[in-house]
Amino acid sequence: MARDERLICDSAALAEGGAGVRFALEAAGGEEDCFAVRHGGNVSAFVNRCPHMGSQLDWQPGEFFDMAGLYLVCATHGALFEPASGLCVAGPCRGASLARLRTRERDGQVFLLNDAARATPPDAKR
Repeated sequence: MARDERLICDSAALAEGGAGVRFALEAAGGEEDCFAVRHGGNVSAFVNRCPHMGSQLDWQPGEFFDMAGLYLVCATHGALFEPASGLCVAGPCRGASLARLRTRERDGQVFLLNDAARATPPDAKR
């Protein structure tokens, strides 16, 4: 039976608009590199793969935000993503989304929900 949740990190590890925490998700055919960040007081987690060419987003390990701390940015092509939804708002994959993962924050810790499940399908349209 699959676990309902898995610890990603302590809440304190995710500063508002700061460095993210990388983690791996078991997937068919291997592991997916993933990350969690905090923005607007909330935690969001995504598969670390740009929908444009599949490259990882972070320009240094754990560095996902632009200089202003407003958007997630793809280090390869400069695409900008909303940190809450993963929707690409600028760049070559505009309108596409990062694959979002469900999380829960409680008791000073951040958990990945549905550990055995793949990433939720991208919300390409709103």
